[in-house]
Amino acid sequence: MINKKLVKKGATLALALALTVPALSPTAVNAQKNITIEAVKFNGMKAPSTIEEMVKTYTTATVDVKYSNGKVKTFPLSYNYLFKSEDKVATVKGKKIPAGTPIDVKGNPIKDPSSADGNYFVSDAPDSNSLMMPINGKLYMVTHYEYQTIDAAGKSAYGLVPASMSLTELEQDKKTGDLNPLKVEKIDFSAVNGLWIPCNGSLSPWNTHLGSEEYEPDARLFLDPTSKVRSQVETFSQFYFGNKAKANPYFYGYTPEITVEKNGKTSVVKHYSTGRFSHELAKVMPDNKTVFYGDDGGNTGMFMYVADKAKDLSSGTLYAAKFKQIGTENGGSGDLQWINLGHATDKEVKAIIDSGITFNDIFETSDAPKAGFTAIKTYSNEGKVEYLKLKPGKEKAAAFLETRRYAAILGATTEFNKMEGVALNAKDKKVYIAISDQSKSMEKDSTGKDPADHIQLPKIKSGVTYQLDLQSGQKDSEGKAIHSSYVAPAMSGLVVGEDLKQADSFGNTANVDKVANPDNLSYSESMRTLFIGEDSGAHTNNYVWAYNVDTKELDRVLSVPAGAEATGLFAADDRNGFSYIFSNFQHPGDEVDTKSITAVNKDELLRAVDEQIGINKTGGIGYISGLPSLTNMPNFTAPDAPKVDKVTTKSKSITGTTEKDATVQVYNGKTLLGEAKANSKGKFTVKIEAQNAGTSLTVVAKDNAGNKIESTAIKVASK
Repeated sequence: MINKKLVKKGATLALALALTVPALSPTAVNAQKNITIEAVKFNGMKAPSTIEEMVKTYTTATVDVKYSNGKVKTFPLSYNYLFKSEDKVATVKGKKIPAGTPIDVKGNPIKDPSSADGNYFVSDAPDSNSLMMPINGKLYMVTHYEYQTIDAAGKSAYGLVPASMSLTELEQDKKTGDLNPLKVEKIDFSAVNGLWIPCNGSLSPWNTHLGSEEYEPDARLFLDPTSKVRSQVETFSQFYFGNKAKANPYFYGYTPEITVEKNGKTSVVKHYSTGRFSHELAKVMPDNKTVFYGDDGGNTGMFMYVADKAKDLSSGTLYAAKFKQIGTENGGSGDLQWINLGHATDKEVKAIIDSGITFNDIFETSDAPKAGFTAIKTYSNEGKVEYLKLKPGKEKAAAFLETRRYAAILGATTEFNKMEGVALNAKDKKVYIAISDQSKSMEKDSTGKDPADHIQLPKIKSGVTYQLDLQSGQKDSEGKAIHSSYVAPAMSGLVVGEDLKQADSFGNTANVDKVANPDNLSYSESMRTLFIGEDSGAHTNNYVWAYNVDTKELDRVLSVPAGAEATGLFAADDRNGFSYIFSNFQHPGDEVDTKSITAVNKDELLRAVDEQIGINKTGGIGYISGLPSLTNMPNFTAPDAPKVDKVTTKSKSITGTTEKDATVQVYNGKTLLGEAKANSKGKFTVKIEAQNAGTSLTVVAKDNAGNKIESTAIKVASK
């Protein structure tokens, strides 16, 4: 573990909440058998108010854990680092390269042609983290490197450079749970034509990593050789394949699944049958078949997939939701009607792609309303209204290659805006979905020109986190049974942001004590807590929040550097008896120069971010420590009273025995004379000054869990 400040440019910190507990004696273990956790309460931190605080990633939050024996323990949170994305910790073909460097189809690191020194690209945007369940006795973590913000020349490189993932083997301290990176390797995507903008991800119930490919390249615009999309995909292909002629927009926009084998090697597939859209994240339900998705962007849809077999996403039925608004309170609410888009296998869809199909093979287009054509408005075609007609026999190609467009043609809602993270509360059968920015297409169409206006919710730029109640026995829009017990018939607002009429002195345009622009979501079953990470321009510093689903209390638990986004949120309740929560930040300092900040000197703030971290340069991974285990209960059994050897007026130390590793303190009344730690055999020696005859001393033993018991008073003998 690297326990030092990041001083080089650019840091994206993946922060894992390490939940530690001391080892228990056999007596203590027996005493803990019937103890459980009753409640977990986060005590939030204040928003940063100084340049020093605004520059760093930190927490001053604490956690109260109430146990079934009535005891309450409070745990302060803190964090350390593992590595930065610029650190040469990844091994590729025997060489060490930066962790955030992408590799091409042959597994070679990709060089930045704008670098005068021939340096590699290094992503400044680590995102998703999945801490796998132990595999063959080892812990592994999959991490996304979402994109490259700028190249060495300072020009935008977003979406031009192939993305990547890494696999880190972690060493876990058996006593404390501390994590240290042992080995970092790049994951090979050559079997699936590379990786496109992997945003968030999730861990499947069968212990594989489900990634994402968001902002899929528009296959219609790609056909124009002068278009930005054509240039983007060709540049990507030149970097990845070494040949721009291999560019194909239908290669990207799916759910990649990464399996870590027992030998630590990885295998990758893309699930083409889950549909092609702006995949933010795939979240699998407890039946191991039903999957909910976030579709990021403007004018997007809500999608659900029901696999044919449990733990196998290679074939299934894809659905799109039609939103029927009910109310506008607390963000809004509505019923969901699910439209069956079709059934496919990965092999079937891949065969269609490999046939060389293009957008014009699937649809006829018109520039104006025309008989037989359907008017739609989606994220595709730069958000402009399209008039499309499906060509005969192209239903499957449309459903799985042009999923959002086809859904709109069939009547599904494509008016969601910035749909981001998805999380599952299995016990309560709820799914949580983040709408980062509830505006634009989610407002009432004041022009009357849009093809549909299903959503007419209040404008809340700082966003809303929604909850979806899951039920069985549901039918699709045609009255046919949906073969899943985890279908959402409705959604309603849960956590709502608050926009400000004008910026405050720190440049915030949303209430700093409420969530602004929710993005990453992760739910802890053991803590009954929904964690919410921000991607917000409305907050100068972005935060991670803890929302207790029972008490409805919202607490800030982490602050990331000014201008940075909090990403990669992942709660792992039990890894070998320890629990962790990961949270990253990316692109520190971004857009801070555009904010109206008067509370601190903005120029000094920007200079501090650039000097201490760096703006849009690199990223880092680390973890927060402090919480107890959620599976192994702490030791509530106090140590036996210390056995103290005879003390005389000549004694300059007090010796004896107690519980091993206990801390022993000696008092004269309320005055502490000295303390020391017992050794592994329980023997202790506490140095003190000589005391007068007849003086009463008190010896206290305190174990590692904080339990203590006082011994009987010890009288100082004359000799």
